[in-house]
Amino acid sequence: MDPCPFVRIVIGNLALRLPSPSSWSKSTTTTTLCYCKIKLKGFPTQYSTVPWLSQESGTDAIEHRIHAGFNFKKLEFEKLVEKSAARGGTCGLKIEIYTGKGGNTSAACGWKLGGKLLGSVLVQLDLKATEHSNKGCVIQDGWISTVGGGSGKGVALHVNVRAEPDPRFVFQFDGEPECSPQVFQVNGNVKQPVFSCKFGFRSCGERNLRSRSSMSEPNTRTGCFSASFPAEKERPLKERKGWSITIHDLSGSPVAVASMVTPFVASPGSDRVSRSNPGAWLILRPGHGTWKPWGRLEAWRERNGGDHLGYRFELIPDGSIDTITLANSSFSTKKGGKFSIDIATGGTPLTSPNSSFDFSSASSGSGSGSGSWGQLLYRGFVMSSTVEGDGKCSKPEVEIGVQHVTCTEDAAAFVALAAAVDLSMDACRSFSQKIRRELRQPDQEY
Repeated sequence: MDPCPFVRIVIGNLALRLPSPSSWSKSTTTTTLCYCKIKLKGFPTQYSTVPWLSQESGTDAIEHRIHAGFNFKKLEFEKLVEKSAARGGTCGLKIEIYTGKGGNTSAACGWKLGGKLLGSVLVQLDLKATEHSNKGCVIQDGWISTVGGGSGKGVALHVNVRAEPDPRFVFQFDGEPECSPQVFQVNGNVKQPVFSCKFGFRSCGERNLRSRSSMSEPNTRTGCFSASFPAEKERPLKERKGWSITIHDLSGSPVAVASMVTPFVASPGSDRVSRSNPGAWLILRPGHGTWKPWGRLEAWRERNGGDHLGYRFELIPDGSIDTITLANSSFSTKKGGKFSIDIATGGTPLTSPNSSFDFSSASSGSGSGSGSWGQLLYRGFVMSSTVEGDGKCSKPEVEIGVQHVTCTEDAAAFVALAAAVDLSMDACRSFSQKIRRELRQPDQEY
């Protein structure tokens, strides 16, 4: 089945420049840290750093980086094109530039947001022209003078904006992961079953999981990664443990597993799973007759002006002792949101409510093994999965970039990861609330 057509608007190569020294306030210099808010109506605001260039610098001094991206399904893009046509063929992408001083701390840029507005630019997107471009096209490439902001008078922003095709495979769960649903591949109005899920529990008496096991075993009792648990008498009273979900292909063969390898435990004096002691899942794939670790997902409950599910996903390269952090973010447990991995080029992971990867950062990583070689290796890594808020029936929809899907097992690993993210919502639920009956072991109260 063919992938679904998607379109991606990419914003890159940002830089600031002063036309003349007299146009700049004496209280501000080009050493000031700056960031920008990148806005497109109907999408969450994205953030990025913005470097300064000296007056003498040419365009060859601009670093070629992607700072933000907006993704559209075909129908979404067509609707935007229609609205654009009604407004004379264009719609606006707004970029606001701020100093990085004052305000509330945000991990989006690594320092405090809410500083002084230096100015803004409006890039008109000629979407009608991009609609029929199969290879993509450049919408804007060059310097634009900023407007507004007072002290930023005379500041110019360099920006490159382009539209490019971004085909993705789309999968949809036919029910909640704990109910062992089917998973369909979706393309427009066509739905085709491709996987089935089997939710279950590991034996309560099992203490260690072997790192390798026979692929003839369809469950995960001995098919997960090495992990040790404390003796029963040492276990905290409040914990959720032993969950697993196995993804099967249409022939019934297991092709991926998500297994809870670290229990979700309430932090001392609290009913919450804390960031300092998260629960964890291991995502496994078949390889040479054994289960091999592919990735590790950690999740916890935190308060960011409200309840949020925090998560971190690390890829485990085959044969490597290092890991590559691909996602480190959060979303509202009340409203739900998207688990997202989006690496268009190299960069470093960040913690942000709207983006799992800092497109504008340098190649130094925040986790072991997440240096430039890792980002180059996994360039183009794209995946997202919807998660419903508390109390809502969750049927995750998974989008996967075609670059990293070459076989059934590739897609199954992402589907297993999506299931683990969804189940983490329940695993991180306050221990003052009981979880659903399907998720409770016979000897488990919480």
